[in-house]
Amino acid sequence: DSPFDFSLDVDAFPLANPEDDSSFRLVDAKPPPRPKFGPKWRFNQNRPQLPQRRDEEVEARKREAEKERARRDRLYNLNRSNQNQQRREAAIFKSSVDIQPEWNMLDQIPFSTFSKLSFSVPEPEDLLICGALEYYDRSFDRITPKNERRLERFKNRNFFKVTTTDDPVIRRLANEDKATVFATDTILSTLMCAPRSVYSWDIVIQRVGNKLFFDKRDGSQLDLLSVHETSQEPLPEAKDDINSAYSLSVEAAYINQNFSQQVLVRDGNNVSFDEPNPFANEGDEVASVAYRYRRWKLDNDMHLVARCEVQSVVDVNNQKSFLTLNALNEFDPKYSGVDWRQKLETQRGAVLATELKNNANKLAKWTAQAILANADLMKLGYVSRVHPRDHFNHVILGVVGYKPRDFAAQINLNTANMWGIVKSIVDLCMKLNEGKYVLVKDPSKPQVRIYEVPADAFENDYVEEPLPEEEQVQPPTEDAEDGEANGTSNDVEDKEIEAQN
Repeated sequence: DSPFDFSLDVDAFPLANPEDDSSFRLVDAKPPPRPKFGPKWRFNQNRPQLPQRRDEEVEARKREAEKERARRDRLYNLNRSNQNQQRREAAIFKSSVDIQPEWNMLDQIPFSTFSKLSFSVPEPEDLLICGALEYYDRSFDRITPKNERRLERFKNRNFFKVTTTDDPVIRRLANEDKATVFATDTILSTLMCAPRSVYSWDIVIQRVGNKLFFDKRDGSQLDLLSVHETSQEPLPEAKDDINSAYSLSVEAAYINQNFSQQVLVRDGNNVSFDEPNPFANEGDEVASVAYRYRRWKLDNDMHLVARCEVQSVVDVNNQKSFLTLNALNEFDPKYSGVDWRQKLETQRGAVLATELKNNANKLAKWTAQAILANADLMKLGYVSRVHPRDHFNHVILGVVGYKPRDFAAQINLNTANMWGIVKSIVDLCMKLNEGKYVLVKDPSKPQVRIYEVPADAFENDYVEEPLPEEEQVQPPTEDAEDGEANGTSNDVEDKEIEAQN
């Protein structure tokens, strides 16, 4: 007899009730098979008569998956400030730019194709350095959570977020035929780290003659810093919640600007370069920044020029070393599960590992920018709110320095792959006709799409359902030389206050 034959005599099943037998008959009047511990027959009427043997391994996996799901749900419910909110995914499935019906989609590229790309660029050359740098204050290296420092506000220092084609130096270099492709480090790092991105972003591409210009739109997402972008835990969905993705990105941009100016020796002693800051007006107080216009060779007749930034300088063995300055920000320990005030001194590695998990894209972009600018050191600040519900007042809990290439290796950021992505996008765009295009990261899938757009798209007179005012980053002002667009620290701070009131 087969061990799976359940049509045995009913006596073999002492747990079954023989008196029920007469009330259950199949059409051919055979007694229905009754498993020893099986469910009631009405659930099994349409099933095959041969019962399936339970696979213990599958069952164990199911139980583990169920446990994991219950754990995630517990964490999710713990983190929700409002029980009626939907899961985080719904909040981020929004394109960074409104796709218009008349736009023509030319291509879509899945991120999986980016991972296989590789391209080696020769060492770049510096064409020009503009601006002036203040020295880094080494006393900040000794900060710990026990002797934290209050984050100051620098309302009078101007910060500039000027796009490629509005940059007078890039225009000049383009007129002199110094290269065929032009961009900024912010735009290049967005492309280079695209496979790590979750939120939508967009880059405007203009093909003019034989030249390519990569631009960002006014008030673009690229001016802000994502927070918790690659975390599995949901953020509040309501835009006006201080822990929503948008509010946190404004807060992070504001923290970064202030942090980059606070950690300097502000004694008037600075290092000046070939030309002054190209975006500042006479008498402006400008942030400490040097713009390095660097040129890379992509092939025999194609060069790329990018404006790269460093924020400070330090003397090492009588030589000047360039630094980039960025700050990670803690908003509420319950979201990350790691309390910086408790862990930063004794378990800094665990804190950084958590940040690398929750902010993989942002940290990779900072590293790419430091490599592009050939910075000798990247300083990462740990800045936390004074209180989790107060997003205006912050303290610096620590500052750590890394060599960009060592840090890139640590986070598995491969420079040949970064340049492979840029080269493939440039090659694709070089095949396009003259005109304007936009490259958009799909809000819900790991892929980018390229659209052909009208020549007047994204110009000031182009109307395309603007965002409500409180959602807009302050648009650049028009008072710089030649009407160059620029934004200041005050914009970010005022915008944040506006958004929350």
